[in-house]
Amino acid sequence: MAVKLLPSVSPPPNLGCRGMSDVDGERRESGRAAVEVPIEYERLNALLSDYTHNISRGGTFIRTDRPLPVGTMLDFTIMAPQLGDPIVLRGVVRWLVEPEDAAAERPSGMGIAFVFDSPRHKAAVQGRLDRLMVASLGPTVFQQLMGRPAPLLETDE
Repeated sequence: MAVKLLPSVSPPPNLGCRGMSDVDGERRESGRAAVEVPIEYERLNALLSDYTHNISRGGTFIRTDRPLPVGTMLDFTIMAPQLGDPIVLRGVVRWLVEPEDAAAERPSGMGIAFVFDSPRHKAAVQGRLDRLMVASLGPTVFQQLMGRPAPLLETDE
């Protein structure tokens, strides 16, 4: 199974893990959840629509048969009807699973690390991502996966 990496990036963790990952010495800042939501981004002046495979506070895996090259910066939109307005983000492609290397448990696509403008922007986006995960998974599963209490959704307040 070939995974293309930037020179300073550790191999991606097993996509089926829960909570924080610790594979080959890599520690993630936060857990990730298997949340499938529509995502839009541009490639060669064409608007593409694909789906996330999983998402965390620091990045996402976009399931696609047309991954962008490693190191590519991209602006993308997570279409989250549960939250009202879409989540607009910037990220960098950190690793790929090429279509010829994909399998049922590891689909083709690209691992994206989010890029934030400031600590305030990071906190705001991560709060919205947490609420997306709670809306998709429920507060109990969120707490089990993330190891912290689920944030309240706006309808809960």
